[in-house]
This record gives sequence, structure tokens and C-alpha cells, in this order.
Amino acid sequence: MDVDLRKLRYFVAVAEELHFGRAAARLRIAQPVLSRQIRAFEHELRAELFVRDRRSTVLTEAGRQLLTDARPLLASAEALRRRVQRVAHGRPTFTIAFMPGLLVTAEARAIGQRHPDLAVNVVRTSWDDQADIVREGRADVSYVRLPVDQRGLCLRPLFTEPRVVVLPTDHRLAGKESVDLAELVEERLLQDPDAVPEWRYLPNRRSDPDPRPRPELNSVEEKLEHVAAYAGMVILPLSTATFYTRPDVSHVPVTDLGHNQVCLAWAEDNRSPLVHEFVEIAARQTPQPDDRRQRGSGGAAREGFA
Repeated sequence: MDVDLRKLRYFVAVAEELHFGRAAARLRIAQPVLSRQIRAFEHELRAELFVRDRRSTVLTEAGRQLLTDARPLLASAEALRRRVQRVAHGRPTFTIAFMPGLLVTAEARAIGQRHPDLAVNVVRTSWDDQADIVREGRADVSYVRLPVDQRGLCLRPLFTEPRVVVLPTDHRLAGKESVDLAELVEERLLQDPDAVPEWRYLPNRRSDPDPRPRPELNSVEEKLEHVAAYAGMVILPLSTATFYTRPDVSHVPVTDLGHNQVCLAWAEDNRSPLVHEFVEIAARQTPQPDDRRQRGSGGAAREGFA
């Protein structure tokens, strides 16, 4: 049986909303049509996907498994559509995504010089979309910082770099040569703890020394603004901290934090020879230990490079 991607999209909408009315509005179709499509999909799969009554809609075990598998499958289909459209509508393009603090200028120039007819673009990503951007076909490759959801991705490790704590300049720990996590136990971590897994297991750490809700921070700039305003601290890779310099915050190495791993990621179903050529370029451009700090702190690549 071939899986109907349209019905799969309908299923994902209902699974995420757990409400047929909201899912129908999100999909811009009538609710009875959506209900019929889901029943037909269940019949095709020979599996019940939802337990529904007048009060609630709940995923079955089969539904939970399908949702896990459906998202990367739909992302792969969307990436395929984007790649075909780019080739069909004029000059071929190659898009490189990168996280804040990383430089991709040399690699972008190298692939462009090898293929003069290729339009090379770069785009900055964030913690939230650094992997999705390649899964969805919005970029051909992405320089990511682990950990990431690796489903549907191929990864090539490139290098590691230290992590530092960013604090207000007049903080009691600012200016020290280094600190360890135990010295930060009373501080408030502004990031999602998933970004600093070691924080969860820190002995004697209170759940949150500040009763206020953790702010939603979507960029490095926002994080640094909150640090400067004494709202808490953030943990960043060294190259990110040194690139975003400002007089009201400072960074200190954290001795017992593992280094941040930087990898090149691409969609596992992207068979483009350009991707594999770029992977080799990136591997050769990987900085040596004595020049990683210089490479990461000298500036960021600009969007629209070609």
C-alpha cells in the first residue's frame, strides 16, 4: 500500500491538535471532510489511530508511532519538492545554514568558485530550527551544534569548542579565570535546560531560584539583553560569546562542562553530488585547535553571499 501524503498531513494536524475542529480550521477544510479522510486512512492502514468521544481525542499506540514516523517523512517530501522547484525555475542554488558564531565564508567561496553558475546563499539559524532547515529543504547543508534531533539526517563531525557562562560584568564571578558548575548553583539559567543537559544533574541545585516564568528567548541577542538586565545567566559556545561582544556582559570558561560539538548536517535522502562535495570542502576547512577561537570570533557570514 502506498501512503497518501495528503491524508498523512491531515493525520498529523489532528494528532498535534487532538481536536478535529481545530485541525480542520488549521487545514482550511470542513470538519466532516477531515473526519471522513481520517476514517479512510485508518481503514487503509488497518489500524485505529485515535480514540475519540464527545469530550476528547486521544492517540492510540499505533497513532503515536505513526506521528513519530510521519513528521520526518513529510519533511522529506517537502524538501524534495523544494529541490525540484529550484532546479526547474532557473539558476541552480546551494544554501548553507549556520549557527551564530560560526563562519562559513571560506566554504561558501570554495563551492562557488568550483561552480561559477551556482548561486550560493547562506542563512543564519537558531537552536530551534538548525536541523529542521535541512529536513524541510530550506537549506542544503547546515552547520549545527549538538545535541540535535538526528532523525532523517546525516552528520559529519567537524570540531569542538569550549562552553562559557555569560554574566553581567559586575557579577561576583565575572573576571575569574574559570568557574565550575557548583559555583553557579544559585544562578538562574535562562535557557531551556535541554541546551545544557549537565544543569539538570547539578547537586544541590534548586529548581529555579527565581519564581518568574523563564522568558522565551529566540536569539543570542535576546539572551544577552536578559543577562545584562540581571535576569540570569546563559551558557554559550566560546565562539558565540566572543562574537557578540558588549560592555555590560562578560564570559567565563566553565571547567566541568563538555565541549560543544559542531557538525555538518544534511538530509539523508538528499543525493545531490553538490552536498557530498561540500562535505569534503567543510572537512578540509575544519579549524585546528589553535585557531578555532580566532575563526569563531572574527565575524559572521553574511546572508545573500553568492
